[in-house]
Amino acid sequence: MRIDLHTHSTASDGTDTPAELVRNAAAAGLDVVALTDHDTVGGYAEARAALPGGLTLVTGAELSCRIDGVSLHMLAYLFDPEEPELARERELVRDDRVPRAQGMVAKLRDLGVPVTWEQVARIAGDGAVGRPHIATALVDLGLVPTVSDAFTSEWLANDGRAYVEKHELDPFDAIRLVKAAGGVTVFAHPLAVKRGSCVPESVIAELAAAGLDGIEVDHMDHDAPTRARLRGMAADLGLLATGSSDYHGSRKTCRLGEYTTDPEIYGEIVRRATGAFPVPGTGG
Repeated sequence: MRIDLHTHSTASDGTDTPAELVRNAAAAGLDVVALTDHDTVGGYAEARAALPGGLTLVTGAELSCRIDGVSLHMLAYLFDPEEPELARERELVRDDRVPRAQGMVAKLRDLGVPVTWEQVARIAGDGAVGRPHIATALVDLGLVPTVSDAFTSEWLANDGRAYVEKHELDPFDAIRLVKAAGGVTVFAHPLAVKRGSCVPESVIAELAAAGLDGIEVDHMDHDAPTRARLRGMAADLGLLATGSSDYHGSRKTCRLGEYTTDPEIYGEIVRRATGAFPVPGTGG
């Protein structure tokens, strides 16, 4: 089985519609794909309706969190999307995305960048606007060669000149809320230092003690030594070690299935979840 547990669609900051994403996942030879848009499950119904035969869909979301001034992302799987407290927190984060993005556009204009809010809004379309949309605008303006190159201290990284904070969950609250909604939590790309500051390993240990289920080990932003370090950490802390592409369509260079999760780990995630269940495609 080939299992990719971290992908994005146009419901947040990917370039594939949810229907295109599941079709592309099947074409890439995946058996299981999780749709984990930022702070939303808005693309799930479309993905499910278009699900090809032979592909299983996992509902999920990538929750925006912050602790001690450091942003981090928490992957949540197979939770009840209607559970009111978690739904309310996701809505608070989404509602803050527009003023936050407008603030980053204003900072860029103060730096002499001729970007406009209308340009960013057009790029975002119906998706939840975020930094990748602003980064795409910088690419279009010729200021950086790729979206990833915009995530530096010069531009949009967590310590960047144009960075603006947004409403984010405390990760301990995120774990509690997801568990209460019957879901499973995995810390996304925990040591992706190229994105900015990362939480210390002591915090990961505290999150594990608070009920964190796993950490994303195999990811494009982790080099081989980092992956080995994380795999050892997962073993020491009793955490599940996952692998995922973090696919964003044409917005990033990663390919569907570039990194995958071991079937036994996936099986354990499904076993622990009570809020929702994977949906197998029937092709009909």
